[in-house]
Amino acid sequence: MERILAISDIHGELEKFEQLLETVHYDPNQDQLLLLGDYIDRGPRSRDVIQKVRVLQQQGAIALMGNHEKMMLDAFRNEDKALGRWFRNGARQTLLSYDYPFQANETEEVPVLAHLEWTDELKETVSFLEKLPYYYETDAYIFVHAGVEPGVPLSDCDPNRLVWIRGEFYDGYCGAKTVIFGHTNTKSLHGTDDVYFAANRIIGIDGGCVYGGRLNCLELPSRQTYYVE
Repeated sequence: MERILAISDIHGELEKFEQLLETVHYDPNQDQLLLLGDYIDRGPRSRDVIQKVRVLQQQGAIALMGNHEKMMLDAFRNEDKALGRWFRNGARQTLLSYDYPFQANETEEVPVLAHLEWTDELKETVSFLEKLPYYYETDAYIFVHAGVEPGVPLSDCDPNRLVWIRGEFYDGYCGAKTVIFGHTNTKSLHGTDDVYFAANRIIGIDGGCVYGGRLNCLELPSRQTYYVE
């Protein structure tokens, strides 16, 4: 492959995602596309983004797990407090994109439903998400949604921390490989929506597109960046 292209935190923003792929002239025959998770929640078209990711994966893209996909899986498995946690982080928008039949008194913050009625299509989506890997590694790079545990071999890292970790990672990482990650909005790291290049070989690419920021793409090995707003 001539280029590696990394994108993260799409959050249901299908139009921006498709526009970004056009902007970078993505060619699955020549480029390795890495998608670093958080395809769903908060934005309006989570269902369509998942469908797009599945098509891209069939064409050779590598799609990783994000913390929002993990929250959906935990809710499906009826783990303790998982449903409320998912709803507080954008589940309603995802379920609406799947035409889920909410009742008028079922609010996003405190859903009255004790469990979800999982339609066949939602179950199919869960089956797809369950197979997503938590990281992807090359000779020079580690691709992951949130980060890695400093000082811990990658294969021994807690999968939950790979999609949730923040400060401990970007303040303490000192590994030999460059880590490309999403999850933490770059504005909180260096004050702008631009891709964040840190001295300790970490690169943050979450430009906060669902909050009115940017959807970034990092090209490797050139380190050229692209974005749509």
